[in-house]
This record gives sequence, structure tokens and C-alpha cells, in this order.
Amino acid sequence: MSVAGPGSVAVFLGLWVAMSAAMMLPSAAPTISLFALARGDRDRSATLSTAVFVVGYLLAWTAVGLAAYAVARALGSASPLDAMWSRRFEAGAFGVAGLYELTPLKSACLSHCRSPLGFLVRKRRTSALRLGVEHGAVCVGCCAGLMLVLVALGAMNLVWMALVAGLIVLQKVLPHGDRASVPLGIAFLAVAVGLLA
Repeated sequence: MSVAGPGSVAVFLGLWVAMSAAMMLPSAAPTISLFALARGDRDRSATLSTAVFVVGYLLAWTAVGLAAYAVARALGSASPLDAMWSRRFEAGAFGVAGLYELTPLKSACLSHCRSPLGFLVRKRRTSALRLGVEHGAVCVGCCAGLMLVLVALGAMNLVWMALVAGLIVLQKVLPHGDRASVPLGIAFLAVAVGLLA
């Protein structure tokens, strides 16, 4: 974990949104495609509506970025962190993420992300921006544990980003990916215990 300060909020959020887009949009692609089809993907207004939906989705992740910035700033402005404190922080992140993977909230959010058609049908009269924000908020709920682990390990580390993005696609898109939550939660808890040993 880096202990350096996060820099300016504008730079941090710019990097965060780029990272979120790179990591989350592949797993959100089925929902975006369904949204485009529901709005009639051939005319220009439908294309604009789909773009607005994506902006709303990324706004939800931008809000998470603001929280991550606050944490990074607090950690970066602290006196130099010793290795023991850093390990405890990482262990705590893995522990919380592991427990979260086992909760009914994670399961409900994951179910929504894996089967978004009902959500899109129920909300068909909702504005594209609001619908994007709402879907993004549920996606945040689905990926909260994984993103917590990413922040603890180094949010801008390309290797960790790729690994976490792969886990997100596994859970949200691939067949039977929803079954990965329990073993992943147990693995995270084991890592937390290992870090504290």
C-alpha cells in the first residue's frame, strides 16, 4: 500500500473514473446493450440516451472515488506508517471484503447485475441518467468488497486492477459466476488471517 498522498482531487478523480470505466464497463456491457435495445438502438436519440446512461453509471463510481480519495488523503497525511500498521490495514480490508462476499446484500446486488432485464423493464419510464446512476449504485454494491481489496493493495496498480476486473467479470458475466462469492469470501478471510499471523 502506498502511503503517499493522493494529490489533487481532480487528478485523483480523473484517474479513478478512467480506472472504473476500464474495469467496470466490460461487466456492465450486457446491461448497456439491453438498455440500448430497449430504447431502440438505431436512432440518434437512443444513442444519446445510451451515452447518458453510461454517464450516470460512471457518476455512481465517481461518488465512490470521492470516498476513496478521502481515505487516501487521510492515510497519506498521517505520520509515516510502519509495516505493521500497513499489514493490519490490508488484513482489515481483506477481512471486511471476505465477510461482505458472504452477505445477502452482495448476493442481491450480484443477482441484479447478472439479470438486469427485470430492472430495466420496471424502470423503463425512468430517465436514462437516473437509471444509469441506479444501476451503477447496485454495481457498487456488487463490487464493494473487491474494490476495497483493490484500494488496500494499490488502486492504480495495473496488475491488481486486471486481477480484480477479471474477478468482477467472472462473478457478473460468466456462467455460474455467482457461485464464486463464497469461495472468494473464504479466500479473502484466509488472506486476512495470514496477514495478521
